[in-house]
Amino acid sequence: MSATYRALASVTMLIGFYVVALLQLGAVVALGVWLLDVTNGLVAGKLLLPLVVALGAVAVGLWRAIRTRNEPMPGLIVGEPEAPGLWATVRELAAAVGTRAPDEIRLVPDVNAAVSEQGRLLGLVGGRRTLYVGLPLLHGMRVDQLRSVLAHELGHYSGKHTRLGGVAYRGRLAIAHTIEQISSRNPVGLVFRGYARLYLLVDNAASRRQELEADRASVLLAGHEAATSALRTIPGLGAAWSFYMRRYVEPGWSADLAPDDLFGGFAQLLHARQEEIAGLREMADDREGSRWDTHPPVGVRVAAMGDVPAGTITVDDRPAGVLLADIAAAGRQLQAVVVDHGGRQVLPWPEFIAAAVAAGVQQQADQIYRAAGRFTGASEPGLVTVLDLVRAKRLGEFAEQFFGDATRREAAQRFAGPMETLLDNAAVRSGRARWELSWTGPARLVGADGEPWDLAEIAKLAVSPQTVDEALTRLRERGIDPGSATVVQQRVTGRDADLIGALANMKIDGKEHDLLVLDRGLVLIADPGRASKGEERLKALVGSTPVAQLAATHPFLPYEEITSVEVTREVPLKATLTLHGGRTVAVQELYSSELLEKKSRDTLLAVFRRINA
Repeated sequence: MSATYRALASVTMLIGFYVVALLQLGAVVALGVWLLDVTNGLVAGKLLLPLVVALGAVAVGLWRAIRTRNEPMPGLIVGEPEAPGLWATVRELAAAVGTRAPDEIRLVPDVNAAVSEQGRLLGLVGGRRTLYVGLPLLHGMRVDQLRSVLAHELGHYSGKHTRLGGVAYRGRLAIAHTIEQISSRNPVGLVFRGYARLYLLVDNAASRRQELEADRASVLLAGHEAATSALRTIPGLGAAWSFYMRRYVEPGWSADLAPDDLFGGFAQLLHARQEEIAGLREMADDREGSRWDTHPPVGVRVAAMGDVPAGTITVDDRPAGVLLADIAAAGRQLQAVVVDHGGRQVLPWPEFIAAAVAAGVQQQADQIYRAAGRFTGASEPGLVTVLDLVRAKRLGEFAEQFFGDATRREAAQRFAGPMETLLDNAAVRSGRARWELSWTGPARLVGADGEPWDLAEIAKLAVSPQTVDEALTRLRERGIDPGSATVVQQRVTGRDADLIGALANMKIDGKEHDLLVLDRGLVLIADPGRASKGEERLKALVGSTPVAQLAATHPFLPYEEITSVEVTREVPLKATLTLHGGRTVAVQELYSSELLEKKSRDTLLAVFRRINA
């Protein structure tokens, strides 16, 4: 399938989208005439209004698509002084594939590379070209592997694939805008959603063919080994980047902290975990494809490359970062361009990890301290509160809530694990220990001399009434003050919470509310409005206002404050929540209630089951 064929297919399918709209408009007019004949104007208007509104959304979607420009992705533009080797390589490869070199190169924070072209007249006339190179690729690839990636992207230029970027972009945008504005229950929306699926099937199939065409340039200019190993490396780097962000960056980000060298940290992780990442490359061929994919599976692409003859190849196993004048400086500049730190404190990696892990441990300790406060009535619960429970031989009774399958005696013994967390927290709060960064594993608790601190044995002593005093003696010997470890967050908030579901016009204690289901609690929004607009209202609400702000401005009920849930009916849902202290909250779904997503009710029921577990 050639680029010209995809252009024709994209334009034809997009025109067809609006032909379908016109046909439906004609059907609505005919229906209106018939209804006016057999009913009065008021009845006809009520029946036709939803259809007319839906068709009006088509015009709005097209207008937005026409007015929207396909702007370049955010990134760091690098010239020859900043990237002499990269520019020289790109120009060499562009000449080899018989195409014009890009007008600019942008470094981006993605584990990917891409090209775009601001074509005119629906792609018939070429325009400004931009090559995007993910900085993580420069940290994780060899020069010859990156040459393969660049040759592939330039192959899109020589195949005139990018000329159609504007057409495909506007087509998808027009359809998406249209569908967003039509209720899922509107019959007009059903037709458009079916057509949208057909459009994507046709366009994605063409995109997969173009990827295979561009792969030929990779093999011709970089060789089979570099081309196939590059294909397998990218998924591994993507997995490593996700792991890096999830385990190293996001915990600190949630604590209002930011690392001063985001991309340099990833480079250190790659260096420290080379064997693990190499293992990820071996799994790249295993993924099966889907007809909805824009790219063929790696295994299919590798197999197709075997049939392509390679040119004269020079192996270059230098790290791809040598193509930049200073990759560390480029990383810091890119971070400044694409990362909005907000009011976060920017710290070097050792200090960032120490503060981030300490904040995470404090959150875990706070959950236990809040439970201890509810159990004892203490207003400022802390480690001393828990140790007093041990002395009073009530630890097992308290710990049962954390180990539902254990007897009181077993729960007290198993509480040694949470107790170690509390002692670690106390050691940091006392200023006697800190968390040390490790790129090969979890952060370690170390003392002032840098030697590891393991408080597990003391924690085992601290959960028994017979040995709790010995545990305190050992803590004092290390300079740890139990009184310094108290609750910081008195009540769970919606900060950094994720929305997992929402239900409109639910009755909460007899009054209608919109109910947002977060991963840590429920947001109750009173006086929501008309039930018939519930789904539309929920989409507008969660699309315009951060979840944390909604949880802060409306009543928020954390799950940890709910002791049990009695579900008397699942559909429509009816349940009674029992809170600590005995207060109950009645939750009832009405027949007129609407769901943000079909699974929202099931999600809420799953939450209730976890609470009862």
